[in-house]
Amino acid sequence: MNTYKDYIQEIEERKALGLHPKPIDGAELVSEIISQIKDLDNEYREDSLKFFIYNTLPGTTSAAGEKAKFLKEIILGQSVVKEITPAFAFELLSHMKGGPSIEVLLDLALGNDVAIAKEAAKVLKTQVFLYEADTDRLVEAFKNNNEIAKDILESYAQAEFFTKLPEVADEIKVVTFIAGEGDISTDLLSPGNQAHSRSDRELHGQCMITPQAQQEIRDLQAQHPDKSVMLIAEKGTMGVGSSRMSGVNNVALWTGKQASPYIPFVNIAPIVGGTNGISPIFLTTVDVTGGIGLDLKNWVKKVDANGNVVRNENDEPILEQAYSVATGTVLTINIKEKKLYNGDQELIDISKAFTPQKMEFIKAGGSYAIVFGKKLQTFAAKTLGVTAPVVFAPSKEVSIEGQGLTAVEKIFNRNAVGTTPGKVLHAGSDVRVEVNIVGSQDTTGLMTAQELESMAATVISPIVDGAYQSGCHTASVWDKKAQANIPKLMKFMNDFGLITARDPKGVYHSMTDVIHKVLNDITIDEWAIIIGGDSHTRMSKGVAFGADSGTVALALATGEASMPIPESVKVTFKGDMKGYMDFRDVVHATQAQMLHQFGGENVFQGRIIEVHIGTLTADQAFTFTDWTAEMKAKASICISEDDTLIESLEIAKGRIQIMIDKGMDNDKHVLQGLINKADKRITEIKTSEKPALTPDANAKYYAEVVVDLDQIAEPMIADPDVNNADVSKRYTHDTIRPLSFYGGDKKVDLGFIGSCMVHKGDMKILAQMLKNVEAQTGKVEFKAPLVVAPPTYNIVDELKAEGDWEVLQKYSGFEFNDDAPKGAARTEYENMLYLERPGCNLCMGNQEKAAKGDTVMATSTRLFQGRVVEDKEGKKGESLLSSTPVVVLSTILGRTPTIEEYTAAVDGINLTKFAPSNKSLVM
Repeated sequence: MNTYKDYIQEIEERKALGLHPKPIDGAELVSEIISQIKDLDNEYREDSLKFFIYNTLPGTTSAAGEKAKFLKEIILGQSVVKEITPAFAFELLSHMKGGPSIEVLLDLALGNDVAIAKEAAKVLKTQVFLYEADTDRLVEAFKNNNEIAKDILESYAQAEFFTKLPEVADEIKVVTFIAGEGDISTDLLSPGNQAHSRSDRELHGQCMITPQAQQEIRDLQAQHPDKSVMLIAEKGTMGVGSSRMSGVNNVALWTGKQASPYIPFVNIAPIVGGTNGISPIFLTTVDVTGGIGLDLKNWVKKVDANGNVVRNENDEPILEQAYSVATGTVLTINIKEKKLYNGDQELIDISKAFTPQKMEFIKAGGSYAIVFGKKLQTFAAKTLGVTAPVVFAPSKEVSIEGQGLTAVEKIFNRNAVGTTPGKVLHAGSDVRVEVNIVGSQDTTGLMTAQELESMAATVISPIVDGAYQSGCHTASVWDKKAQANIPKLMKFMNDFGLITARDPKGVYHSMTDVIHKVLNDITIDEWAIIIGGDSHTRMSKGVAFGADSGTVALALATGEASMPIPESVKVTFKGDMKGYMDFRDVVHATQAQMLHQFGGENVFQGRIIEVHIGTLTADQAFTFTDWTAEMKAKASICISEDDTLIESLEIAKGRIQIMIDKGMDNDKHVLQGLINKADKRITEIKTSEKPALTPDANAKYYAEVVVDLDQIAEPMIADPDVNNADVSKRYTHDTIRPLSFYGGDKKVDLGFIGSCMVHKGDMKILAQMLKNVEAQTGKVEFKAPLVVAPPTYNIVDELKAEGDWEVLQKYSGFEFNDDAPKGAARTEYENMLYLERPGCNLCMGNQEKAAKGDTVMATSTRLFQGRVVEDKEGKKGESLLSSTPVVVLSTILGRTPTIEEYTAAVDGINLTKFAPSNKSLVM
């Protein structure tokens, strides 16, 4: 086989799609390219040089290893290539970011040729992606009185890799581009149905927004070659929904600048804005690339002469334009003054976008370089026995005397590193924290692997308690794309040290369990910090943050994350939950009552929701925490009674043991270690040595929301409100309506029960309802398809043991078969029950979808346009979100039920009950 000729054939195939050659990551191809470069008469030599110089991926790819070795040969004179001088070889090594390139540079710097050693040292002084194997070599050489090693360490101690970078420009000229009106989901920037192509950055870039939008961006760039294009969410928030590095990558690809001339399709420094700012997760991802995110506030609430907010007939605030950002508007971002201008007119203060820390990210081309740089400076100063000069902006430390701590403030204080000893920190403080649990999901995992390779990481940080690589987002359809991508991903992550859903060796049964559910089980300490590659990384134990693939990679490699301590909003409950209501209705009502209490202001946005759930175990409480992603909260945290927490930990232990029994533990016995930690935590609670986490009684909150259970009289539905005259009000998750609003006559085309918003109890409710309906009517007939996707295999096994799965089988027309998984997405549905493989299914929108224009009733969390269902000519697709009983009944009736039909159908069924705790949940 000729690898190079195969590559040339692939290039021709990509040309037909308007694509450039795919970046090279394999050693075999690079080795062949090097052979052709050495052969001066080779017909492919010129192209081979271009591929070697400009199209080989850096970091720890096997291709980078071959490239680094050849560059070393050139520098040592062992190979002579007129197009690549030793000086150019050093330049190429400087752009390779770590791994093999650092190894080669250290070989040269610590070698016997003084002139070469000095040149290698110059390059090493610019590098930050060093790991223990690299720093150990420097320490050993320094102890042996190697002057070059000492010189490098002194440079690191002074952080010259940062201080010698060019300063950030005083101002940036931008031209605006309205990407959409209302909240812009990352699905618009990186559609879920194109997840398979995310690691191929150029190919994936073709799916951003629309081809027409891409052309408009090109036109703006042609008209304004000296300006950057700023993507804007008009009357909305930019980057809501999923935590997609690929979304930021696409924006950077179209509007940013190339990170290195020798690394293809890796762009940095995108500029984005939103009337209501940037979603917290998306903003973190923008920071990863050294970009800028602006809260434009260009639409404001209209007030009357007395300063009161003017409202419309729906009691919603009327907005008026403060200034225009229409497409093509030229603005100036004055970084020195931290102001936004239109010509000489000052528009708004933008200082929040240019904190000292963010300025460092911009200067360094991204946050990774700062994280690694700080660690490198600390290491060097310690090795030399000197005090490191203050180079980086000191972390902001907010400490308020006499003020207690919220639950999340307590967790951050416990996990903080590098803060002032003995200082208690409150919200607003910038903190570096150790991470306990990390999750990587499958449609972003290949990007996480790329990020790990680019930062030269080869093994998981030893301070991480446990990490999991899921297979849930590609569970529905095992097509050729999944077959090509997923095994490769699982092997990489398994080798890296994660517990993986699929075993590269084929020892244990492949699992497609929903990642959030697995993370919820393996989190065995409510004091934990969790980072996961999905916006729904919202555990009911600990505090969890959905993150982009880069932040996940950083957490895996370093065991750390950096962020400000967020403000919290306290949620408590009063009253009694009616017997025919499900806890999902309480979740929806929380959103509705919060908006009502605060005059339409979403006080959850960008903050921690501290929910005093008290009496619900982790499985059931997860329904609340999971939904907080759609509330636009940064994260959520549950306050539980001691006994409830112990019960949750026992459930988690049992499920981790099942994973061990299946053979999923690794050589380091990570899963057994989690069980041991859970046992220790249970003992601490039982002995009162360390009771369940609670906030202090005198903690300060941004706001406090009291949910009145007495007001929840009927099932609640989150409606995308697709026909709202105000486009910005569509698809927001803020329109919560009672069942009676629909009058029992809204047609439902398909129902979906599944994904992360349901637990075992929902599956049992489904089985009980089917039996109820049969008892009442003599048979069960579906007037609309009902798709059911259990969250995990454990739940399926438990349902089988308890007899409920048999009930579901009785009424189903399709049951998943792991031995013969679907090879193509279903395009048509019959009016029957589909028992699908555990995983995300319709919720992800990248494989299975409802028919275009359908009205879907779902337990999902996703009502974004085009996610679960796309529009068709003349009819918009709708994804209405409700409880399991409402979904079941809607598919049996083919329409929304009346309240009378609903109460009859759930009579005698054990719904997810909830009663507020009668114990004090504060310290």
